[in-house]
Amino acid sequence: MLLQLAFVLLAIIIGARIGGIGLGVLGGLGLGILTFGFDLQPTSPPIDVMLMIVAVIAAASCMQAAGGLDLMVKWAEKLLRKHPQRITLLSPIVTYLFTFIAGTGHVAYSVLPVIAEVATETKIRPERPMAIAVIASQQAITASPISAATVALLSMLAGYGISLMDILMISIPCTLIGVLAGAFYSLRVGKELEQDPEYLRRLANHEISEQHYQTKAVTNQGKALLSVAIFISATIAIVLFGSIESLRPSFQVGREEVPMRMSHIIEVLMLGASALILLLTKTDGIKAAQGSVFSAGMQAVVAIFGIAWMGDTFIAGNMAELKSSIEQIVTQMPWLFGIALFVMSILLFSQAATIRALLPLGIALGISPYMLIALFPAVNGYFFIPNYPTVVAAINFDRTGTTHIGKYVLNHSFMMPGLIATGISVALGLLFIQFL
Repeated sequence: MLLQLAFVLLAIIIGARIGGIGLGVLGGLGLGILTFGFDLQPTSPPIDVMLMIVAVIAAASCMQAAGGLDLMVKWAEKLLRKHPQRITLLSPIVTYLFTFIAGTGHVAYSVLPVIAEVATETKIRPERPMAIAVIASQQAITASPISAATVALLSMLAGYGISLMDILMISIPCTLIGVLAGAFYSLRVGKELEQDPEYLRRLANHEISEQHYQTKAVTNQGKALLSVAIFISATIAIVLFGSIESLRPSFQVGREEVPMRMSHIIEVLMLGASALILLLTKTDGIKAAQGSVFSAGMQAVVAIFGIAWMGDTFIAGNMAELKSSIEQIVTQMPWLFGIALFVMSILLFSQAATIRALLPLGIALGISPYMLIALFPAVNGYFFIPNYPTVVAAINFDRTGTTHIGKYVLNHSFMMPGLIATGISVALGLLFIQFL
């Protein structure tokens, strides 16, 4: 088992270093070693989760192609420029809402340059809003009803009577309060901008450009607004169907009335929303497939395909040994499973892949479904090593140099806001499930 685990971890580490679809294809290579080298029977690939993600990404990509995301960025820019002194508190709320609506943290790229410029112009240390804004875009993944991670969690807990609203009523307030706590901490991070030695050095050497950042123009606001309205309407419909089972269509299967599965509802509604956006806004479907949201989403699908399938196979093939070695300690202290989720997310750089790879073990160990929901935000650990694309983008967009990677790598700008937001989110989740 330990030798198999070594191959699994090696595939994850090498795949993460390659980036892009590397994580998924290395997972496939690891699966081949487990199957042909160690004679483990492969489990079923996570088809339902993958298809749900594809449907959501299709809708988000169509909205982006229709100008919907650019319109949202314009709204965010107007808000931030209107209240520049409050940017450290407003910027994480903006990126949180962007991710919550779109289901992917990659939408934060569009607003990060605006945050950096407004902070610099207001003489507020850009590190303060930039770091917590990136963390907020990650935390919102575990609160969004259409994110790949939430979809994966719902699909795996649905058999235990867990609805989408059961997840959201814990994850939304917990992650939002955690982000706000990180924002309040960020208000006092580092020296004031005009006293920062790196900023003063760059200013003296004329390394800071005076050119203003211009957000992408929205050529047809009506089309853009319609695409946003269709996408949000589909999201609201998913929440309603996921929360009220009586709303779902039911079908006669044998002698039983079986309600339509949530996975199928999400796929139908999101594909339908994609079609409506393309038809009503007369948007080119090829343009949707060429956008940044589609590219990032498809990388996530490939990652889940390879890594989750490999993880499922390893856990299923070694379930007896895994249960006998850690069942007692996890039963006594189930919150320790949250640490495992956090560490695995650091390796996988994906909340959805972490959930899909590790949650079967938590379920097999008998951890309560509500405990698993409370621990859900622990999968937001990929800020820990500062090489995730949104982290790197934030560092590059900050022309003053205050958003940085420290001398010892791990002492970077995102560490404390990330630990605070994640720790408080999980702690509140553990508290909430006692009452809810």
